[in-house]
Amino acid sequence: MENFTFHNPTRILFGRGQIAALAQEIPATARVLLLAGGGSIKANGVYAQVKQALGSRLTFDFFGVEANPDYDTLLRAVELCRRERIDWVLPVGGGSVLDGAKFVAAAVPYAGDPWEILTTHAAKVQTALPLGAVLTLPATGSEANSFAVISRRALKEKLAFGSPHTFPRFSILDPETTYSLPARQIANGIGDAFCHVMEQYMTYPANAAIQDRFAEGVLRTLIEIAPKSLAEPTDYDTRANFVWAATCALNGWLGVGVPQDWATHMIGHELTALHGIDHARTLAIVLPSLLQVQRTAKRAKLLQYAERVWDLRTGTDEARIDAVIAKTRSFYESLGIKTHLSDYGVTIDTAAEVARRLQARGAVKLGERGEITPAKVEEILRAAA
Repeated sequence: MENFTFHNPTRILFGRGQIAALAQEIPATARVLLLAGGGSIKANGVYAQVKQALGSRLTFDFFGVEANPDYDTLLRAVELCRRERIDWVLPVGGGSVLDGAKFVAAAVPYAGDPWEILTTHAAKVQTALPLGAVLTLPATGSEANSFAVISRRALKEKLAFGSPHTFPRFSILDPETTYSLPARQIANGIGDAFCHVMEQYMTYPANAAIQDRFAEGVLRTLIEIAPKSLAEPTDYDTRANFVWAATCALNGWLGVGVPQDWATHMIGHELTALHGIDHARTLAIVLPSLLQVQRTAKRAKLLQYAERVWDLRTGTDEARIDAVIAKTRSFYESLGIKTHLSDYGVTIDTAAEVARRLQARGAVKLGERGEITPAKVEEILRAAA
């Protein structure tokens, strides 16, 4: 286990009725931007709860943040914040809304071209508006980390940034706010969280016993609760465990002191930018094929994963690796998430295009050892065809 520093300032308010805590979390004199998606929070009653908790605070609503939030949409929110002298940002929604809020919070005080926040990896972000969050869709872990992924559809780009200034000051996680979500979004959330864990776990042994057991516990929990969370969306205990698992998957705990991969995400972002495929579904396309291509480099962890997560303890090592990669693919398929490019009408030609795009941005040494080159990216996507 390597040396590490861990800092996460986000305060989590978890459970039924916690939206009322907004009254204590945001200053009474704040000028608040309420950022949201397509309006489902009005239909399910979350918006009314939020407005009641905000009370007399001056609040400006901005709806219309897309899944994979679009840069041009967010710039309109930035303009509103500057015009109305907003001093608090409150996203109410899922990971896309939260990611969008982080970009808005960083862009409002930024003196240069906001696009630089994404293209320079936020190196110039020196401050941001304070933000809290009301989570309504568990998936990305954005409620408890400082990272965001923003799309710019006009340029077919999807880029990430993170800054210590964009941690939410607090996040409210009430599992009941997720009851009305469509099954597709729940499946995507489970699949996304699963891959977040895998990116931090499926590397090579680092004598990090606690981190391994944390990761394996989250993976097993997601596997166990997935069928019931889809079949019984209003079962509080099941949904509460899913919400917390998704938060723990990417709040920083699992990754401290261990090598991390993230190649699946970087390749997946290109598939979303080029073809508009849901983020979680790009991960389902890439991950099983990446494990296959990288099976030698990841051999020790694949065998550990087979035994501890999937209870595969018999047979040769190679047979167990084959079986656990198949189990990973089957898990995504059991959620209703297809795992091949052809399932989304994407041809094998995209493999070379994704490799070219990554090479153009200097992403030529991906993975925990930096050995996933553009040529390997192409190999992985060809295997996923």
